[in-house]
Order: sequence, then C-alpha cells, then structure tokens
Amino acid sequence: MSETEFPRTLGKVAPRELAAHGVTTYAQLAEHTERELLAIHGVGPKAIRILREELTVRGLRFRDE
Repeated sequence: MSETEFPRTLGKVAPRELAAHGVTTYAQLAEHTERELLAIHGVGPKAIRILREELTVRGLRFRDE
C-alpha cells in the first residue's frame, strides 16, 4: 500500500486511489479542484469533507474551479 500523509479516517480506498494518481501529500492535494478529486474512484463527498478540513488546518485549500 502506498504511504500518504492523509488521516486514517479517510478509509483505505481513497488514499490508495489518490496515491495511484500521484497525490500523497496535502500540498499535492491542494493542486487539484474538488471536482477533479471526486472523479477519482473511491473519493466521495465524505473524503472531500475530511480532506477539506485537513487542508484548512494546514492553511491550504483545494484549487479553485
């Protein structure tokens, strides 16, 4: 399994699929829009909510549409 810095609350599928798309850090995550991420298998509204909160804590945000 690919290592990411995302929380365990995200589950197993979303981090694995994000890693398969080259996204393993919050900085890389912030380079994408929510829409782009939702298009990835296993990344749904719950994952986006969790990731948005994690980005906010780090002073980051998803890229604007």
